[in-house]
Amino acid sequence: MSIYEEVTAQIIAQMEGGAAPWVKAWSAGAEGGADCNAFTARPYRGINRLLLAMAGVQFTSNRWATFKQWSDAGGQVKKGSKGTRITFYKPITVAETADDGSVTERGAAVLKTFVVFNADQVNGISFAAPEPKPEPQRLANCEDTIRKTGAVIRHGGDVACYVPSADIIRMPEAGAFHSMSHYYATTFHELTHWTGAKHRLDREFSGRFGDSKYAFEELVAELGAAYLCADHSIDGDLRHAGYIENWLQCLRDNDRAIFRAAALAEKAATFIQQAVDIEDQAAA
Repeated sequence: MSIYEEVTAQIIAQMEGGAAPWVKAWSAGAEGGADCNAFTARPYRGINRLLLAMAGVQFTSNRWATFKQWSDAGGQVKKGSKGTRITFYKPITVAETADDGSVTERGAAVLKTFVVFNADQVNGISFAAPEPKPEPQRLANCEDTIRKTGAVIRHGGDVACYVPSADIIRMPEAGAFHSMSHYYATTFHELTHWTGAKHRLDREFSGRFGDSKYAFEELVAELGAAYLCADHSIDGDLRHAGYIENWLQCLRDNDRAIFRAAALAEKAATFIQQAVDIEDQAAA
C-alpha cells in the first residue's frame, strides 16, 4: 500500500464514522497553536498538519520530534510508545535518455516518510508552561488578520458564503454564532474560499452543490479554516456536517485528493498571512 493509499484509508475510516477528523483534533489544546517541531519551533505544513492533528488528539502537547532528535537532546521515548508517520517531498534528479542517445536531467520530488513522537511520549525533557492567553487577546488577533487581508465582508442575513462574481464575503452578525470562536472559524472558511479567486490563487469554482468539484473546494476551505484556527489558537466549530459523504467520494475516487486539498489549504493560509505581512510593512 502506498503512502497516499495509507493516509487516505486512515482518513476515510474516521469519516465513515461520521466525523471530520480535523475538527476535534485541531483543538488549541493545553499549549495552543499549530503542531510544530519541538526544537526548531517550525510548524508542520500541508498533509502533516492533518496527520499530526489526528494523532495528537490523545496528547496535551503540540510539540513533536523524531526519535533521534529526542535522544540527541537527552530525552527518552517511553517504552511502547507508537510514533506517528508523516511525510516530506525529497528533491531528486532524474536522468532521461532521448532517442538520439542524449541525456538530460530534470528535477523531481519523491514522497518519503519519517516517524515522530509527541512530547507527552518522552521522559527527561520538559518545556516551560506557555503563558495563558486571555480570550480577548486571541480574538483581537483574529480581527487583525481578517481586517488586514482587505477582503470585503458584508454582515447581515443568515447565510455565510463567498460570492465570486462580486468578490465579497457575506456573513451573519457575530452575535448569531454560539461563540466568537465559531464566528471566526466560519470567517476563516469563507476567507479560504476568497483566496481562490482568479486574481489571487485561481482555484476551480465551477462546481455545483453535490458534485465533486464543489465538494473538493469545500474540503480545501474546511482545511484552510482548520489551519487558521490552529494558527490563531482558537477552537472553532467548522462547517463539515453537510459534506462528509461528498468528501468520502472524492477520497475514494482519488487517493491523492486529500494531499492536494491539504496543499491548497496550506497555500491559502500562507496567502492570507502574506497579505497581513504586506499590510504591516506598509504601515511601518
